[in-house]
Amino acid sequence: MYNKKITIVIPAYNEDEVLMNSVYRLLNVQDQILEKYEAITTTNILIIDDGSNDQTWPIIERLHNENRQIGGLQFSRNFGHQAALIAGLNEAVKTADVIVTIDADLQDDPDKIIDMMDLYFNGCDIVYGVRNNRDSDSWFKRTTAQLYYRILQSLGVELVPNHADFRLMSKRAVVTLLEYSERNLFIRGIIPKLGFNYGEVDYKRTPRLMGESKYPLKKMLALAWDGITSLTVAPVRLILILGSLACIFSVGMLSYATILSLLGLTIHGWSSLMVSMWFIGGVQMISLGVIGEYVGKIMTEVKGHPRYTIKSILE
Repeated sequence: MYNKKITIVIPAYNEDEVLMNSVYRLLNVQDQILEKYEAITTTNILIIDDGSNDQTWPIIERLHNENRQIGGLQFSRNFGHQAALIAGLNEAVKTADVIVTIDADLQDDPDKIIDMMDLYFNGCDIVYGVRNNRDSDSWFKRTTAQLYYRILQSLGVELVPNHADFRLMSKRAVVTLLEYSERNLFIRGIIPKLGFNYGEVDYKRTPRLMGESKYPLKKMLALAWDGITSLTVAPVRLILILGSLACIFSVGMLSYATILSLLGLTIHGWSSLMVSMWFIGGVQMISLGVIGEYVGKIMTEVKGHPRYTIKSILE
């Protein structure tokens, strides 16, 4: 139970405006943890630079030189937030017993890490940080987020609503997560599948103080689509259902046209023909696109390319 180590993993992409203040705040949280829990004897922070093109890496180097509790990984290019999390977990699990992931902007409340530790010592291997409201979001973001959670749940995906990537995990939970070797790993959807005891800590997300969000609409949509196609084949099944309905509809229309022809009521025109052609053509294109997404993911996995490439490491 004693001599445990906690590591805080921070993915960072172009975060030079906030990174130093965030790290100092997290160091203060770690000091509180050392004070409160006798079992925790070692702490450190691991920052993953996801191919930043600002001063993020020089700041990490400076922080490392000032305090050897702070380590860093530098990607050779931008591989994405999920890849940065996986890289941080891969490195941290080598020595840590407890791992916390939190974004560099600290919009998630770092003081709640202490509450997470309470649940960990009460038997939880996973503790989710869950937002208790979305007041800081725009109406569009709040509405689309709730719609997304409902869609995923209707497709049979286990997901913790209003939870992003602020969480605590025990060593054995992280080891189990890393056994999922697919390249397009949607972490938020995989973790609930691990089966370990879990708890939740509510917190209020604060507005970003400096810098810009690294998840604009385009990236949010890409992450949402990755979540759907990585965790369920329901879209392909929906295509099958849609195709079956189209076939039934076409048989009905054939019967209807035959009856009109026998009664001599055939209407000569091209409007209905053009509409039906465009409709069927659109359905076919959408269907091919969805199937193509799955085939593309299979091709990516078969190639076996690495999830990321590490350029530099500060241990």
